[in-house]
Amino acid sequence: MKETKDRNFITNDGLMLLYIAKHPQCTARDMAPIIKATERTVHRVLVDLEREGYITRQRTGKGNIYRVNCERRLKHKLTRESLIGDLPDLLSRKTKRKRGLGSHHRRLEKHEY
Repeated sequence: MKETKDRNFITNDGLMLLYIAKHPQCTARDMAPIIKATERTVHRVLVDLEREGYITRQRTGKGNIYRVNCERRLKHKLTRESLIGDLPDLLSRKTKRKRGLGSHHRRLEKHEY
């Protein structure tokens, strides 16, 4: 039997935004093993996220405090109606879903892709 690959449907960028939202004083060293990336990759993504306005960084002594810009919209045409601040709720929804299409799916059906 062929061994299956572990799938991760969230990019490093998304994982880092979620982690920063919960741990604003985290370091690249903290994040790297959590998202399964190198520290260098984490630093590169942090710079990109800050440059594009998804996070802000406040220097504090030896470390940083990161803040997620919850009002920033996602870029992809499938998600651009959602705000960054919606991600934690969307990905960690603890309520049971009803059978059939929910309002989110009905909204998706209306869009042309």
